[in-house]
Amino acid sequence: MKKAVLLFAMCAALAISFSLFASGPAEAPTGFDGLTNGLVVQDDMAAALVQFSEPEKAVPNGLGPLFNAVSCVDCHQSIADGGHSQIRELRAGHLDRHGNFVGAMITLNNGSKVGPRSLINQRAICPDAIGQLSPAENIRALRLSLPLFGDGFVEAVADEDLLKIAKHQRESTGGQIHGQAIFVDIAEVKGAKRIGRFGWKDQHASLLSFSSDAYLNEMGVTNQFAPDEVTKVCNPTSGIQDPNNVEDIDKFTTFMRALKAPPRDQTLASSLDAQIGADLFERIGCQTCHVNTLRTVPAGTKLNGENYVVSPAIGDKAFHPYGDFLLHDIGTGDGIVQNGPPNTRNKVRTMPLWGVRTRVEFLHDGRARDLFEAIRLHNEEAEEARERFNKLSQEEKARIITFLKSL
Repeated sequence: MKKAVLLFAMCAALAISFSLFASGPAEAPTGFDGLTNGLVVQDDMAAALVQFSEPEKAVPNGLGPLFNAVSCVDCHQSIADGGHSQIRELRAGHLDRHGNFVGAMITLNNGSKVGPRSLINQRAICPDAIGQLSPAENIRALRLSLPLFGDGFVEAVADEDLLKIAKHQRESTGGQIHGQAIFVDIAEVKGAKRIGRFGWKDQHASLLSFSSDAYLNEMGVTNQFAPDEVTKVCNPTSGIQDPNNVEDIDKFTTFMRALKAPPRDQTLASSLDAQIGADLFERIGCQTCHVNTLRTVPAGTKLNGENYVVSPAIGDKAFHPYGDFLLHDIGTGDGIVQNGPPNTRNKVRTMPLWGVRTRVEFLHDGRARDLFEAIRLHNEEAEEARERFNKLSQEEKARIITFLKSL
């Protein structure tokens, strides 16, 4: 029976990839070269990178009072600007008497409170703005920053395609695998929602919304969609950067949308070991969640509450993330609820495997120090795929790892 289920799952995964690819869209450009994917001219890409990299060093420029980094590139720079980070952010909270997650309430050194919020900033512009977790906030989690390469294409995937993947997962595995899509707010258009796809909890669907959130919560800089400071402690009364500044987050968004998708190591990918490893990866069911091919909507499509029109550089492109951008419980969840319902507490977004060869730590918190360990830690929805991996010969396992290192 399990063999039949596995065969059905493989066929379903192939059907998803084929249906999204059947009409022959152009391939999305790839590279870690800092060159535009065609969304904007290179001079505009370079100007956007300047803003993305510019440190908000001074309090009068808007930094703080609470922050984690002084620029976007602080957390997105490994292999190239826009990449991943080994910096871990801290999340925390507790369960209320009904068993629902509540973000932490932090008492700052001056006695004022911040919260409830799950993000615990680890830096501040003055001692009074620092606060420590109390024992009551007994759910604690660390997260690695995700890379941004290819996110412009991810943003342009239709909600319907993500729902189709989730449906095929449930039907093809008898409910064993059941990716969850959540609808989240679009900050730039009041009342608009789309399926989330960015962040470990799928907390954003729009890269402009993501930019606004990160500017406030990671650097402490207010903006037109997030005009209120987290705390007024140590906030200067004058000289603050205009909280309605539109330009900064627009440039952050332009840079992210103009990034190419991660390239493969073509030499390794063409090797016999990697090709056999790719077949084994598919055969044991990994591709059910790590979907290899997705497609963007046609150019001219309006997304994000009709606030964003997809350009020809982004529209009608095929790309290969090896991810489904859905939430799953694979036994590694962090216990945190963000923009989703309570049942997302122990779920995290499938990690897209494109560019995985550039990482040295794996899973959302970096607890796995090699790819073998990352696979061994898969459980719950991924338990059967993990057990099929465990039953392979050492040579077959090594070939799967070779395939992964080609991504």
